[in-house]
Amino acid sequence: MASDFEIELKDAVDPLVLAIDVGSTATRGMVYDAHGRPVGRRAKVSHSFTVAPDGTSQIDPDQVVDEVTQVVTTLAEALGERRAAGVALDTFASSLVVVDADGHALTPCFTYADGRCAQEVGELREELDEAALQQRTGTRVHSSYWPARLRWLARTRPEVTGSAAHYLSLGDYVLRALTGVLATGTSTAAWTGLVDRHTADWYAELVEIAGIRLDQLPPVHHLDEPVTVEARRAAKIAKRWPALEDARWYAPITDGLAANVGLGAFDETAIGASCATSGALRVLVSEMPEQLPEGLWCYRVSHDRALVGGALNDVGRALAWADVTLAVDQVDPEDLSAALTAEPHETTPLVLPFFTGERSTGWAADARAVVTGIGAGSAPVEVYRGVLEGIALSYARIASQLREVAPQPEKLYCGGSVTSSRPELLQVMADAMRTSVTPVKMKRSTLHGTALLALESLAPDVRRAKPDRGPTLTPDYGRRPYYTERFQRFERVYDALFG
Repeated sequence: MASDFEIELKDAVDPLVLAIDVGSTATRGMVYDAHGRPVGRRAKVSHSFTVAPDGTSQIDPDQVVDEVTQVVTTLAEALGERRAAGVALDTFASSLVVVDADGHALTPCFTYADGRCAQEVGELREELDEAALQQRTGTRVHSSYWPARLRWLARTRPEVTGSAAHYLSLGDYVLRALTGVLATGTSTAAWTGLVDRHTADWYAELVEIAGIRLDQLPPVHHLDEPVTVEARRAAKIAKRWPALEDARWYAPITDGLAANVGLGAFDETAIGASCATSGALRVLVSEMPEQLPEGLWCYRVSHDRALVGGALNDVGRALAWADVTLAVDQVDPEDLSAALTAEPHETTPLVLPFFTGERSTGWAADARAVVTGIGAGSAPVEVYRGVLEGIALSYARIASQLREVAPQPEKLYCGGSVTSSRPELLQVMADAMRTSVTPVKMKRSTLHGTALLALESLAPDVRRAKPDRGPTLTPDYGRRPYYTERFQRFERVYDALFG
C-alpha cells in the first residue's frame, strides 16, 4: 500500500462510503471505511475543459455522467459482497448546465473559468450595490457566479432560456442522471452566488434580477439530508450495482468544502490552505459572521456551518512562470533551495504575483504581476525568492482578514501539489502569516473530505483516522520585522497601481 493510512477491503470497518470527485482534470473515486480510511482500489478517468480565446471554458455534462458511471461501476464491483452505505459526490464549483423538462442538457457545462459574461459583470456592478450583495450572499459580482452568466445566456442564447426547465450545477446534473432526483447541496447552491447566506436558501430577489424563476432551481439539501430515490429507480440502481442496494445518496457538494475537511480543517480551530495551480485559505465556522470583510467570500455549506475564505489565482502558476522565465533549470537545485530557505534580505525584489488577475482580497481581475526592486546585480534566484515571498504575502493578506471573522484558528493544514514540488514555500508562509503550517502528505484530500462529510451522518460516533502529516513549521519571530515591512510595501504598491 502507498501509506499506512490506506487499508485493504478485508480490514475496512462498516459503514463504507463510495466517494466521487469531479475535478478540473479528472473524475476520481475511492471507497472509505467508517474511520475515513481509503479502502482498496481507486478509479480515475481523465478529462479536460474545452477552452477558447473568447473566454470559453466548458465540458460536456453527459461525458462527465459517463465518467462517474464508469468510476461507480469499477468501485462497486471491487466491493464484491460488501455493501456501501452511502454515495457522496463533489465537483468543481460554480458550474452551470441548463436542462429541459426531461432533464436533457440544452447547453454544455459552463465551468467556473468561463469568462464570456464580462459585459454582464460590468452591467451588474453598475446596477447593484456590490458591498450590500456581498453581505447578503457572501459573494461579489464575478464571471464565475450565476447572475452575470444567466444574463449572458439570455442575451446570447434566448432559445435556450426559453426552453429551460431547470438550471443546475454539474453535480446536480450527474445526480439526476444516476438517481432521477432533482436536488443540490447547500455549498453547491451557495457557490452560484444566488443563496442568502443567512437563510441558506435561494435569494429570491437576486434570482429574479438574474432573469430566472425560483421553481427553475433545485431544492437545497444540507449535509445531513440525503436525497430520497424513488422506489423503482432504487430497484434499477440495486440491479445495476448490487453493492449500492441500500446506499444513501447525498446531494453534491463543492470541492472547496471537501478539500478543507479532507485536510483536517473542519472547524474554527484550523485553517485549510490549498497550494496548487491556484490557492485558497478557508475556515469552517459554526457562527455566521455578521459583517464580512470585503476581501473574503462566505459560502453557506449546511444549516449549521459556513465556509469563509479567499482565493488566489496564481500559486503553482506563478512558480511555473518563474521556473521558465528565470531559467532555473540552469541553476543547481541545491543552490536554489538554499536561496529560498536563507534568511530574508532587504535586496530581494518585491513581487505582486497577479499573473492572471487577482481574486482575494482586492478582486482586481485585470491586475497583472508587478516586480520592483531589481538591481543590476539581482540574480535569478533572488527574483525567484521574491516570487515565493509574493505568494506567501498574498496568503497573509487573506489571513489578516480571516482573523477578523475567525479569530480562533491555531493551526493551518496545507495540501496541494506545490507543498511537495516547492516545499520551501511553507516556511515563508509560516513567517509571513505568523501561523504554524503543517503539510498534509495525503493525496486525494478532496475525496477524503467528501467521504468524511457523508460519514458525519452515517457513522457519527466512530473516531476518524488521521492522515499522514509532515513536521509542523513554526514562524521565526526574528523575521517578523522583515515581513511586516514587506506586507506594508506590498499594500502600498498595490494601492498605487490597482487601488
